[in-house]
Amino acid sequence: MRGPDYTLLTLIAVLTITGLVAVYSASFVIGLAQFSDSSHFIIRQTMWAVLGGALLVAAMRFDYHILRRLAVPLMALTLMLLLFTLIVGTEAGGAQRWLTFGGFSLQPAEFTKLSVIIYLAAWLNSRGDTLRSFEHGLLPFIVIISAIGLLLMLQPDLGTTGIILAITVTMFWAAGATFLQMSALLLSGGIAVVGLALIEGYRLDRFSAFLSAESDPLGSGFQTLQSLIALGNGGATGLGLGASRGKFFYVPESHTDGIFAILGEELGLVATAAVVILFVTLMLRGYQIARRAPDQFGFLLATGITTWIATQAFVNIGGITRVIPLTGVPLPFLSYGGSALAAILLGVGVLASISRFTGEREAARERTNPGRRPSEGRDES
Repeated sequence: MRGPDYTLLTLIAVLTITGLVAVYSASFVIGLAQFSDSSHFIIRQTMWAVLGGALLVAAMRFDYHILRRLAVPLMALTLMLLLFTLIVGTEAGGAQRWLTFGGFSLQPAEFTKLSVIIYLAAWLNSRGDTLRSFEHGLLPFIVIISAIGLLLMLQPDLGTTGIILAITVTMFWAAGATFLQMSALLLSGGIAVVGLALIEGYRLDRFSAFLSAESDPLGSGFQTLQSLIALGNGGATGLGLGASRGKFFYVPESHTDGIFAILGEELGLVATAAVVILFVTLMLRGYQIARRAPDQFGFLLATGITTWIATQAFVNIGGITRVIPLTGVPLPFLSYGGSALAAILLGVGVLASISRFTGEREAARERTNPGRRPSEGRDES
């Protein structure tokens, strides 16, 4: 093994520190209003960031190959936690997504993303050429994802379900699925998402707000319009750190789902463009680690983790900028949310672990096959 990918770690450090600053600025008003403490949210976010950093370092130093043997137990534990959440979980905002122990709360759905990635990487790796068949490839894949999606939708959590769907479909394609299988998946997945969106009235309201927020500016279109107003107020360079007006209860969930709008209002287009560039660079770096992974399991694992970060960032920023409908998904590394931050830092630790195994394999290939490209020698076992 060699050292981890330091470019990856630098990107994560910059995003996490930016997130802590943004959370403090966006949350002190609501902290004063709800808890008479302007530091309420930032103290908790910092504690979770420290915990997540410890998980990142531990996972980075861990041999990721062991995760292949732990895939089934981890998935079993995940399913148990999701069921436990449905039975005794804490309800807030019409959703039952949290397990509360005293003053500590945990959202199992955030860790479900990583657990699903690990399990699916191991499962796809074990399929081999049978993946291209219907009975050994597509059918069991649909059953696995449907079971997880059902548990998440009972909470309900359409945002997490959609992200997991995007991750798993990408991994299925990367593993070698056929064009016909992918077409069937995309068609059935699209129909399922639209159907779920139409079942509940509030989801339909979000779609209506996306199409015509101006028709109901004080109702379903309020969050969309206020987010755009906040971004517009910021202009190119922003009003100044801490000077946001939107966080005074104009932008709903300003410290969680709406933090990108507050960042744009305070620091302007310069900051929001920089954040987008950081995420794009992180995505490219992650897929490069996947391409250079020493085996198929590592390749699929890195692909899934990178897709997770990229998809979640796109869904949040796209909703705030009205590119897609709002879904209530936090922005990775920046939004307030302890479980989300710890889970994604743990995922990055696994990605860093994969990056540590590429150097020696590539060096060995170069010694034995000097003219061979790294990607041509991937161990498919």
